[in-house]
Amino acid sequence: MPAPTPTPIDDAIGERPGRSAFVQVRGAREHNLKNVDVDVPRDALVVFSGVSGSGKSSLAFGTIYAEAQRRYFESVAPYARRLIDQVGVPAVDSIDGLPPAVALQQQRGTPSARSSVGSVTGLSSLLRMLYSRAGRYPAKQPMLYAEDFSPNTPQGACPHCHGLGRVYEVTEASMVPDDTLTIRDRAVAAWPPAWHGQNLRDILVTLGIDVDKPWRELPRKTRDWILFTDEQPTAPVYAGFTPAETRDALRRKMEPSYQGTFSSARRYVMHTFATTQSALMKRRVSRYMIGGACPVCDGKRLKREALSVTFGGLDIGALSQFPLAQLADHLGDAATDGLSEEKRLAARRLVDDVLMRLRPLLSLGLGHLSLDRATPSVSPGELQRLRLATQICSNLFGVVYVLDEPSAGLHPADSESLLASLRSLKAAGNSVYVVEHDLTLMRAADWIVDVGPAAGELGGRVLYSGPPDGLRGLAESRTADYLFPDGADAEGRSGRKHARRAPKDWLRLEGITQNNLVDVDAAFPLGVFTAVTGVSGSGKSSLVSRALVDLVGAHLGHEPASTEDEEDADISADLQAATGGRIASGADTIRRLVQVDQKPIGRTPRSNLATYTGLFDHVRKLFAATPAARTRKFDAGRFSFNVAKGRCETCEGEGFVSVELLFMPSVFAPCPACHGARYNEATLKIRYRDRSIAEVLGMTVDAAFEFFAEEPALARPLGLLKGIGLGYLRLGQPATELSGGEAQRIKLVTELQRTQRGHTLYVLDEPTTGLHPSDVDKLMVQLRDLVDAGHTVVVVEHEMRVVAAADWVIDLGPGAGGDGGRVVVAGTPDEVAASADSRTAPHLKAAIDSER
Repeated sequence: MPAPTPTPIDDAIGERPGRSAFVQVRGAREHNLKNVDVDVPRDALVVFSGVSGSGKSSLAFGTIYAEAQRRYFESVAPYARRLIDQVGVPAVDSIDGLPPAVALQQQRGTPSARSSVGSVTGLSSLLRMLYSRAGRYPAKQPMLYAEDFSPNTPQGACPHCHGLGRVYEVTEASMVPDDTLTIRDRAVAAWPPAWHGQNLRDILVTLGIDVDKPWRELPRKTRDWILFTDEQPTAPVYAGFTPAETRDALRRKMEPSYQGTFSSARRYVMHTFATTQSALMKRRVSRYMIGGACPVCDGKRLKREALSVTFGGLDIGALSQFPLAQLADHLGDAATDGLSEEKRLAARRLVDDVLMRLRPLLSLGLGHLSLDRATPSVSPGELQRLRLATQICSNLFGVVYVLDEPSAGLHPADSESLLASLRSLKAAGNSVYVVEHDLTLMRAADWIVDVGPAAGELGGRVLYSGPPDGLRGLAESRTADYLFPDGADAEGRSGRKHARRAPKDWLRLEGITQNNLVDVDAAFPLGVFTAVTGVSGSGKSSLVSRALVDLVGAHLGHEPASTEDEEDADISADLQAATGGRIASGADTIRRLVQVDQKPIGRTPRSNLATYTGLFDHVRKLFAATPAARTRKFDAGRFSFNVAKGRCETCEGEGFVSVELLFMPSVFAPCPACHGARYNEATLKIRYRDRSIAEVLGMTVDAAFEFFAEEPALARPLGLLKGIGLGYLRLGQPATELSGGEAQRIKLVTELQRTQRGHTLYVLDEPTTGLHPSDVDKLMVQLRDLVDAGHTVVVVEHEMRVVAAADWVIDLGPGAGGDGGRVVVAGTPDEVAASADSRTAPHLKAAIDSER
């Protein structure tokens, strides 16, 4: 095979005489890839671009990284391979010139509250060694081992809170929110609903307690016993009897309906939270719990002996609560006077190592995080950058790093630091492959692999592979239109040709206290599109996703109408300190609150696009209404793959079976009985317009929109999905295959198709994450339609094109953590862009200018 024609990439990656300088992919067919052949340079910064769903992740992660991992695991002992989560064997003919690979993907933090920034980065282990070997001990206290400074070990954890740092309790006020109610009217809100709660109230009647007297009028002793007693008396229950009838039955010693066992409200709440396997039940009882710092360790999670050891005048618990930027300053200035020579040497070595590991973290805009920050509260983008910083410190050579949108959640002001970090990896002799939508990162790349032209079945081809400038003018590429906008048709761009709307009213919040927000006042205009901006950690999510949502939700008197799957709920969020502050004015016009996030729409393949949006209910009814179905007396339930009567018995409606291959990754094969159709033969014989139910689930949204054009109940949601850029998804596409951006847009469509009653406040946190610029434009059309319909939209956003298109901007900062948490400037995009104090301003100005 002849050597490739020299290109400008040679200047970036040096002289490369043959194809050995490239990773050569041949015949890639993973997901929607269409037998792709492509050569990707090594020792270069390569961006894989394309619209959402085009196949770029299938090429970078599903093919290149998966094959590298597979080859590595072949060198691992067969028994050990069984213990490792392997990504599987990619569908590809061959890949030559492939070095070892490391994947840094967008992943949510582990749900364990014990996983922290310190454990992810390895910094906590170094600090424990520092305190063990070089700390100042109280007189006569023996030296402690590093494990004694860990809250995750029995020898280090605080015995009172078991190393969690917080204790959770209930109070009368939390369990009885309205003391004017009677027990019969459910004054004890913490008690279980339905029959179980009625049982407890009936037992109180038997015990002679007045359930019809307002709670506040009951004796204190009685109230405390009902709420807090550990006693569990058994009493006869006369179901349906009035108190008078119950007293009469007791006197006459009538046979009771049953014997009931009493449980106090506190006992029920704490026992349920500790033992239930239901996320829904755990979420319910958590509403009545109040979290606070452990009184024994003051929230520092460690036993007293460990906290008595200091370095630089602070114990390890206090040091772990510092933002990383402050931690670096403190350790850099820490005095070692008075320490023995042995301890001084140990301190110098360990401090230098910690500072070395902190530098890339700070350069990546993570200085606002603290070591004890739990990973569930860290965004996927921040978590990926934490792992990136760790890799920079590892000093590996000759590795392919594959990253999934490292710019996600990153303010434009921090993009240059990210780029410098990626270049440092390349300079160390590695290849950096990035799946990315950020135009700045694309322009800075050595090489671009553009996949498309569209999504799903209409994508899966490599349109271009070469230096960025070569993409200019490529008609098929949607990326080229945005990367080189000078010659592109900009009609419909997010900021073009849309007049700013004037607020109809103002929602004013006062005294907001949440995380780094302290006594902050903020005003949100109603009836317009508002973007909240600021560097990572400035307090945007605290203001919008916590304070705004909490206060408006409380004002409406109910939980926000969240589109989040209850099973995926982060229970720890319910136990955080409540938002301080109040709504000063403007909430009376809001009738509904909807929070749309990027959490999965389901955790199993049984949850899919059709079931989540409600489309499938209408489809099943259409099949049940066919003459053939009515003749066989098949109801709508027959056409659900989750119901035994209609699904395939062999795979139980999964459509596939798992083949265990011992030390190799399990292989999922189509079910031998239904061949992947998920239904039994009798169900598949029922046809609607000559299509079986399985064939309908296999349709893309685009195809289904045409097929069901005459069915209004289906045409509207399908049209919305198509309009928001999800036309390539299959109706039966499992939830586990959907990206965060796809899940968020599906949730938004689910809301859009509902009948809108009254003014709704929509809150979205970084809705453009994972979206190609062309998909951002489609999303903006839908959000503008909501505003045109009289609703209010508030988004937390880093994408300056979206901010430039907003009616109002609230910029927080100026920095992160303790250096942020205040409103720097608020106004129209032009007004914010002119601010001298805002770090967002120069980037917003550039976006506004580019749209003119």
